[in-house]
Amino acid sequence: MIDPIRQDQDYHRFADGRAFLGMENAVDVLSNIPFIVVGAMGLALLWRSRDRSKGFSSPEEMRAYWLLFGAVALTGLGSAYYHLAPNDARMVWDRLPIAVAFMALLSAVISERVNAKTGIGLLFPLVALGAASVLYWAAFDDLRAYALLQYGAIAAIVALCVGFRSRYTRGADLFVAVVIYAAAKGAEVLDAWIYGLGELVSGHTLKHLIAALAVWWLLRMLQLRSASR
Repeated sequence: MIDPIRQDQDYHRFADGRAFLGMENAVDVLSNIPFIVVGAMGLALLWRSRDRSKGFSSPEEMRAYWLLFGAVALTGLGSAYYHLAPNDARMVWDRLPIAVAFMALLSAVISERVNAKTGIGLLFPLVALGAASVLYWAAFDDLRAYALLQYGAIAAIVALCVGFRSRYTRGADLFVAVVIYAAAKGAEVLDAWIYGLGELVSGHTLKHLIAALAVWWLLRMLQLRSASR
């Protein structure tokens, strides 16, 4: 059995702590703006498509993407709030929308590749499970559930993409988005090393920018896709 995974308090000490106009950790704070922008762009796309369900077989199938893009926008706000004064309590508002976004995307992939009714029906249970994993960590300082759901969701999405054909074109874009997100996580791990190359940008700042690019790639997928023949 895996022992509880405690939050490493060194995680809160990011390489780039430069202040700007009195704002601590300014670059890590401001680099969350792309999340807000791409989240808003996704919501705008869904709003414009709500009557004709462009790129979707039914309005119900859009629910997962409403939650996904809404959660991404909230991730930008929550992460900015966290980076102003990094600590465990503030990190809850960073991780909570991230967990919701991953679970919403998993629901969407199930709907598009396995069974639409099943995916739609699993949306809210999956989202509730993701949120519960963050609240469990906040209550018991145990990251096992959160890590399992985040990385398990990524593994499940990749497995579903390999094993099932999408009902829509542009299915390979999901793989691209996963690869981009993996690059973001790599930049996060190399936070201090990247910053040390010239003290221009840190790995964590790049993580924000690259992860937002992964979400934009999903948005691009929805803009370009159509029903498969």
